[in-house]
Amino acid sequence: MPKSLSNTGLFIALLVIGCWVASIVLLMRWHFSFANPLVYLLVLVQMHLYTGLFITAHDAMHGTVSPNRTLNNLTGYICTFLYASFWYPKLYTKHHQHHSHVHTADDPDYHEGGFWSWYVRFIRNYLSVWQIVVMAIVFNILKLWIPQPNLIMFWVVPSLLSTLQLFYFGTYQPHKGEHDNPYFARSQRRNHVAAFLSCYFFGYHYEHHDAPWVPWWKLWRALPGAESKK
Repeated sequence: MPKSLSNTGLFIALLVIGCWVASIVLLMRWHFSFANPLVYLLVLVQMHLYTGLFITAHDAMHGTVSPNRTLNNLTGYICTFLYASFWYPKLYTKHHQHHSHVHTADDPDYHEGGFWSWYVRFIRNYLSVWQIVVMAIVFNILKLWIPQPNLIMFWVVPSLLSTLQLFYFGTYQPHKGEHDNPYFARSQRRNHVAAFLSCYFFGYHYEHHDAPWVPWWKLWRALPGAESKK
């Protein structure tokens, strides 16, 4: 990986993390009213930032945050913990299993059922009892200093909504149904604004499987066959 690219990847990762931290800190201190429509817009913004945390961790799983392995993996650990106390090594293993066995019985992300049964299986496959316990402990500690409505609206709800965002645009839509390519994946219609807002360009999912070494912020420029041109 060129040094300029590695510096950019780490900068963008820190930018995503920094935006999430700044947003969560400000929103935890906001005395809001449920009658204020801005509240619900900010829930969506926070949802998008949560998705950014996970996408950044995903880049770390592919080693595209930094060529320095320690920095790369540290970024992955931080993002998965901030997202929902996920254990990075577990996600790393399962994600690479997805790439190696896509659309098979050994693919942890694939299910032959409908949307909701697939989503429930997807969540159960990654969620652990210990993770729920850690999140519950953190919630009950934080509510000693932070109003519970703020925690629910800007910490819990956006995180849950982002799982739907990640699943729908990054797993369900790309991999459902039949495919005529070796990655069993399809991409959304090319619209870079919509692709970024929906899931940080991961709607261009064929391109990701074809060139998993391309970070999310360059994925919009990836073309089919990019892996063979590496």
